[in-house]
Amino acid sequence: MSLLKEPDLGTPAKAGPATVTVEVDGLPVTVPEGTSVMRAAALSGIDIPKLCATDSLEAFGSCRLCLVEIDGRRGTPASCTTPVAPGMKVSTQTPKLEKLRQGVMELYISDHPLDCLTCSANGDCELQDMSGAVGLRQVRYGYDGANHLDEKTDSSNPYFDFEASKCIACSRCVRACGEVQGTFALTIEGRGFGSKVSAGGTDFMSSECVSCGACVQACPTATLQEKSVVQLGMPSRSVITTCAYCGVGCSFKAELRGAELVRMVPYKDGGANEGHSCVKGRFAFGYATHPDRVLTPMIREKITDEWRPVDWDTVISYTAARLRDIQARHGTGAIGGITSSRTTNEEVYVVQKMIRAAFGNNNVDTCARVCHSPTGYGLKQTFGTSAGTQDFRSVAQSDVIMVIGANPTDGHPVFASRMKRRLREGAKLIVIDPRRIDLVRSPHIEAAHHLQLAPGTNVAVVNAMAHVVLTEGLVDRDFVAQRCEDFDGWAEFIARPENSPEAVEELTGVPAEELRQAARLYATGGNGAIYYGLGVTEHSQGSTMVMGMANLAMATGNIGREGVGVNPLRGQNNVQGSCDMGSFPHELPGYRHVSDDVVRGVFENMWGSTLQAEPGLRIPNMFDAAVEGSFRALYVQGEDIAQSDPNTKHVHAALAALELLVVQDLFLNETAKFAHVFLPGTSFLEKDGTFTNAERRINRVRPVMAPKTGKHEWQIVAEIAQAMGYPMRYDDPSEIMDEIAALTPTFSGVSFAKLDKLGSVQWPCNENAPEGTPIMHMDGFVRGKGRFVQTPFVPTRERSTRKYPLILTTGRILSQYNVGAQTRRTANVAWHPEDVLEIHPHDAEVRGINDGDEVTLTSRVGATSLRAVLADRMPVGVVYTTFHHPVTGANVVTTENSDWATNCPEYKVTAVQVGLKNPPRSAEVGSAEALLPAMAD
Repeated sequence: MSLLKEPDLGTPAKAGPATVTVEVDGLPVTVPEGTSVMRAAALSGIDIPKLCATDSLEAFGSCRLCLVEIDGRRGTPASCTTPVAPGMKVSTQTPKLEKLRQGVMELYISDHPLDCLTCSANGDCELQDMSGAVGLRQVRYGYDGANHLDEKTDSSNPYFDFEASKCIACSRCVRACGEVQGTFALTIEGRGFGSKVSAGGTDFMSSECVSCGACVQACPTATLQEKSVVQLGMPSRSVITTCAYCGVGCSFKAELRGAELVRMVPYKDGGANEGHSCVKGRFAFGYATHPDRVLTPMIREKITDEWRPVDWDTVISYTAARLRDIQARHGTGAIGGITSSRTTNEEVYVVQKMIRAAFGNNNVDTCARVCHSPTGYGLKQTFGTSAGTQDFRSVAQSDVIMVIGANPTDGHPVFASRMKRRLREGAKLIVIDPRRIDLVRSPHIEAAHHLQLAPGTNVAVVNAMAHVVLTEGLVDRDFVAQRCEDFDGWAEFIARPENSPEAVEELTGVPAEELRQAARLYATGGNGAIYYGLGVTEHSQGSTMVMGMANLAMATGNIGREGVGVNPLRGQNNVQGSCDMGSFPHELPGYRHVSDDVVRGVFENMWGSTLQAEPGLRIPNMFDAAVEGSFRALYVQGEDIAQSDPNTKHVHAALAALELLVVQDLFLNETAKFAHVFLPGTSFLEKDGTFTNAERRINRVRPVMAPKTGKHEWQIVAEIAQAMGYPMRYDDPSEIMDEIAALTPTFSGVSFAKLDKLGSVQWPCNENAPEGTPIMHMDGFVRGKGRFVQTPFVPTRERSTRKYPLILTTGRILSQYNVGAQTRRTANVAWHPEDVLEIHPHDAEVRGINDGDEVTLTSRVGATSLRAVLADRMPVGVVYTTFHHPVTGANVVTTENSDWATNCPEYKVTAVQVGLKNPPRSAEVGSAEALLPAMAD
């Protein structure tokens, strides 16, 4: 077996204590009840030959290679499907077994190409390994009879081939697609000799396959093989690191051949993913070596000038001098910075430290402002901490799962696979979303309730659910009495008639009886877990909705144990970490307010600098002040705010007004068009540090290769601070984490050494929880008692009008990530080459729009053009698009409306009109509604 491979014990582990003792080849081993003989043997150090078995899948028993003999039993049972029994005596190597296994293997090899020396899997092929393990030395059967050697190769997928002639029909790929991924795209067609793997009767690219790689990972031969392995050769070493896409935070083995990255393989011991992956993390890493990457620092005096490459010393001294000059002329507060949710905790930390200690102000904000800042506010007000409550494994104990404003199969697919597994086992699902996401109905899964609410009415729906819980006597009174406060005031508020399902039905569009049934299911169905996304937070009442969900969880006692909780699904890989590290203008690392003299004193003592007690500017304030003229310079770390922030025209005006814009990134993005300094950044493959995922899991990010730019990002920031006159020096990123741990109570037990030893930990990690905290609020809330907060529904100011009669909402798609800077530079564009507008057939018909037409999308702040796709996933009156392609620029039409508490933009509710981009003059109007844009004032 290749040294790269992790141990495979053949069948999954069984839960429970080790109570059953058996003897395998004379060696005693004690294992939990239900453990297979194969796994028991592996645990005692004895590997039984196998082909169809692997410990990531349930036993199948088809290959007949793992046969054993058991004292007192007739025949030779398959060890993978045979459970242990007390006192069992197993023999794994006997002359009889040797002969049987050689016969089985001989049949496999007789219908398999004998091209091992030129095969891409040579040295990493289980069929090859097992031939040696069983002692096969000759094959008596020739190729004269029927065989499968002429089967064609399917190369339609951009990342892997399906070489059917090498398939042994072990069903591992089929089972992985169902058991692990939950897509069920693969099947075994035919019977007997005619059995073969099929992607639903078509090629892989045209099938339901989501290219997660589970089938490739499971395949024991070269039948399913990465094209990168075929082209580059088998890797010879690996580095364990963390994916830099979504907030799931999957662990991977980056496998290399020399210095060249060959493939990314999901790591079985990864706490977040446990050996699974999605198309982005598994395959879409090519952007790191894309020719578009800028590897040399550049400067220019005006944004109309050409970029001028310079060395690091020049760009650092130039940047520092310009920043000091602007402060001298316009004041200390005239400059600021934006941290990134795609960089490491250590890189974020040094940027906010530079701003506070070297810039001398609190003008620091983060892209988390535009996604999950309401999570931080809402959960801190109710629970006392600004993070989700569970680990991802917890969903396996859930009985009722409520998904609100999230699309896990597209946005967080590896977690979605865990969720789907639990749903197939019998857990009930409630989906609250204006759009009929795939989870509402997919293979072997159907939601018990889909509350298809009108965009902007989240708070009304959650209040109505709480109304049902209270008025129907479903409150967990013991939990509330022991663990919560301010319940009576909330109960009086939530019991009001205006919060009843009947009262809000017309407003929300959700039938009252359907809502009542969903509320009853959540309150009485056992362990109830809430998972939510940007469809909750990116609203004018985002913070109110987070508190509303927390109220509902506390009222039903669904907090503080496995299988329950309130859990944000973070969008980017380090959204949680960027918030933890003090990226907001009012909070130092660890969510402690800058006005707290004691806390500020601790930082001042460690940093050797006087810190401001007043909060600085948020991103929207920076933009407004830039346009007004008082804010003059901005440092942007790893974010494309010109594409990702709302009301693009206003953002562009603000950036154009700056005297100095410094952009630190991989590519010349939309924001860099306004920049005067470009600092080339490092990809995750070059980073050394940590990410913190949505379950508060701190994972090591290890460098697979040296920085292509010659410097780590934390080094660049520290050198700019030093050039400005503030001493900030580190020799290694581990020193930065040590400083974070010394200053941040929830991180006080964290170190690179501990992470290397344990793999990962979930904060709080301190003397009370030295190995981390998977489940929060088990014995009490962080704030002492959970606090009920009244959550009155306030309708958004953004409403449909005669001029803008439709409501636009936005989301993501599986193959693309955020603004697409990374995924658009990979073969993932094969699945999503452009952003499209989903529009209901009725809304399209009255506007004379056909499927595929180019249309104009217009709001009160801007317009853009894109292709229309007719879809009934949304209710009439609602349209939907993604925001992955800058050519579309969906945020041109989104407005400056934002959450009342955090200024998180209201991306999910924009009043728009849709019309044909170039309507024919003679076209007949479908209805009077199509004339409204021309008739309106």
